[in-house]
Amino acid sequence: MLTSIALIFLLGLGFGWLFSKLKLPSLIGMILVGILISPYALNLIDTSILSIAGDIRQIALVIILTRAGLSLDITDLKKVGRPAVLLCFLPACAEMLGTILLAPLLLGVSVLEAAIIGSVLAAVSPAVIVPRMIRLIEQGYGKENSIPQMILAGASVDDVFVIVVFTALTTLAATGSFSAASLLQIPISICSGILLGCAVGYGILRLFRRFPMRDTVRVLLLLSISFLLIAVQNLVNGIVSGLLAIMFMGIFLRQKEKTLSAALSAKYNQLWIGAEVFLFVLVGATVDLHYALAAGFAAILLIFGALLFRMAGVFLSVTKTRLSGKERLFCMLAYTPKATVQAAIGAIPLSMGLSCGNLTLTVAVLAILITAPFGAICVDHLHKRLLQK
Repeated sequence: MLTSIALIFLLGLGFGWLFSKLKLPSLIGMILVGILISPYALNLIDTSILSIAGDIRQIALVIILTRAGLSLDITDLKKVGRPAVLLCFLPACAEMLGTILLAPLLLGVSVLEAAIIGSVLAAVSPAVIVPRMIRLIEQGYGKENSIPQMILAGASVDDVFVIVVFTALTTLAATGSFSAASLLQIPISICSGILLGCAVGYGILRLFRRFPMRDTVRVLLLLSISFLLIAVQNLVNGIVSGLLAIMFMGIFLRQKEKTLSAALSAKYNQLWIGAEVFLFVLVGATVDLHYALAAGFAAILLIFGALLFRMAGVFLSVTKTRLSGKERLFCMLAYTPKATVQAAIGAIPLSMGLSCGNLTLTVAVLAILITAPFGAICVDHLHKRLLQK
């Protein structure tokens, strides 16, 4: 295991540095390293690492969402209003609709199977979006119309919405029965997650004020509590969104103690350096090139077609706003990358024995390889042209 960890860090950091020198996102290099040392290529990763890859991805997601919360000023978000709410579900619904229309034609699947593939595709990647939006907030780009804050908030709730829909659809495919109560779980999960996060944030703030401690100790406490919130989410079968609770815990601390939240955010930035390498190398390690090549041109066409529907959903979300044409284009491009959620749920239909399992995993992997670099490049290279500083 130690050898595998060393290879992940050395090769991941090395390739990431190389791609950044080529003016490309470092995550592309990390994903390629994962593909290279995966069981489907050189097979240099210990199976014990792969067996806990899902847990490692969740740890990285916890770090991402806590950073997002500690960097998000809710007063800025209030200025945005309606578009931030629409971004939470409208682009995802548009992408699922596009997949339902296109997948039966391109891949020969049923409407239900197309809906399952669409629900896997529809989630945006916080792993790609959040670090970049935090950087734009720190640099002051898009500040006047709170564009990074709007995308941050929308992307976080978008994932919760899509995962609940995916669970309902896979249950329908496996059992043949559909419960309307599963759709009611979406607003319940979102609202309960926000309330729980604020309550936990209040308790943590009281603890920090009463007992002085080093920032490193505070980060360890926050991480531990975040893991417990994920456990609560799993315990109650998603009725409470632990991911949203983690983010709103950070938002509460940011609202009440800006100096403290800035110090904690700096610590989380340091943690992200290592978490980012592990996350994207392990995402690359899930790629089975044989399946990816077998799906071929039709799957790639589906991904691009679904992206067009998604971008149309983003455009509708930001209509009748003060955003300029360039700012709307930035939102459409920044809301395209996929990685974390696809890596986490892409293999579930296959493990359930669904007939569309292999195809769903293949499309998920191809979506990561195409959209994660595309979205990252667009944000990294176009934000200075499309956003005001």
